[in-house]
Amino acid sequence: MRHSSRSPESTAAGKPESCVLVGVDLRQGPRDEALGDYTAEESLDELAELAAGAGAEVLGRTIQVRDRIEPATLIGSGKVQEVKAWAAEVKADFVLFDDPLTPTQQRNLEKELDRRTLDRTQLILDIFARHARTREGKLQVELAQLSYLLPRLTGRGIALSRLGGGIGTRGPGETKLETDRRRIAVRIDKLKADLDKVRSTRDLQRKKRTAVPLSTVAIAGYTNAGKSTLFNAVTEAHVLADKKMFATLDPTIRMLELPSRRRVLLSDTVGFIRRLPTTLVKAFRATLEEVTQAAMVLHVVDLSSPYRKEQMREVDRILGELDAAEKPQILVLNKLDRVEPETARAIVEAERAAGDRAAVVAVSAMQGIGLDELAAAIEAALPDDPLAEESYLIPHDAGEKLSFLYENARVLEREDREEGVWLRVEAAESVRRRFQELAATR
Repeated sequence: MRHSSRSPESTAAGKPESCVLVGVDLRQGPRDEALGDYTAEESLDELAELAAGAGAEVLGRTIQVRDRIEPATLIGSGKVQEVKAWAAEVKADFVLFDDPLTPTQQRNLEKELDRRTLDRTQLILDIFARHARTREGKLQVELAQLSYLLPRLTGRGIALSRLGGGIGTRGPGETKLETDRRRIAVRIDKLKADLDKVRSTRDLQRKKRTAVPLSTVAIAGYTNAGKSTLFNAVTEAHVLADKKMFATLDPTIRMLELPSRRRVLLSDTVGFIRRLPTTLVKAFRATLEEVTQAAMVLHVVDLSSPYRKEQMREVDRILGELDAAEKPQILVLNKLDRVEPETARAIVEAERAAGDRAAVVAVSAMQGIGLDELAAAIEAALPDDPLAEESYLIPHDAGEKLSFLYENARVLEREDREEGVWLRVEAAESVRRRFQELAATR
């Protein structure tokens, strides 16, 4: 058990809430698939980072080594009493478990520990509630929170009165969370109906976008891999980019001009993480549809992370759940500036040798390194919209068509003639289709 001491003054008003972390390391029995190749200690490292993102101060951590999970309390009665004494000694506001707690386990632990008890799922839900800005985001988070809470109503008693009063309690508020399960079920149905309307609106917006010959490229990746920083760097957008996990939730779409002057729509999406609550995946499905509808995925990876491989596997797994695993994918190894050149070169060569991505590009979104190479890779890998040269004769009274070609194609040669403007351009197939009737030879 690891402790970090602090003075009594640090609990004064205005200071962050404090917690202790508890993990489980199983010697035998089924290993949590979501843990992957992480050790229990490494998983707690990530949990500590999540807690910091929620504004909590981590006072220490402990790992219980067991043969199997204890059904009533997860960690066993002896360990529960040990954690209770420790949490009281350091004056922790709540105890945070890395493993998912069943409703029974959570009820028993709150009773025995005599303080608020949260698991990783509740913490992630809280972070999402903190960062949701749009109406859609708030609806999605509330739906996920209520879906998680509903089976945990029985026996929680006073716990519901704390909603809105600290980490793990943000969101709908107690006025929406009476102990009457029927009312919560009605609210869940209402949220689902509202999100269906959001989905319909998104479908209309997507149809409008597809009326213009522009492919969509979705950015996906593990949380805190630098997706929003990359998005800002290549599109000159101003999406919030923060080192905290899940700093941005709401999807953003911007235009990106490629070297040939072809334009694509770049979509930034919510970050993924191990043990991402299924309630969140379901609630955010409308948002994540931007990935499923995209022509290509930019899989952004933190090149400097010691858990790079595990994070890549988790993102690939979630993309598979979203039926997006078969889409062309460019592996973008970000944060190049934080890695020794020899190490970065070896990783890039190894990933390219694996041959399971359309391209592998190393960049530093923060430093602006490798962005031109990334743009070229996107252009080369874009499916079903290949580039080719074509010549057109644009009548003098069709200025809008001339402007469109200059905006959406690369003009290689121009000649002003009596009958119109002759252009030789390099353009995407979707652009060329719109100008078939104007095609001209020399």
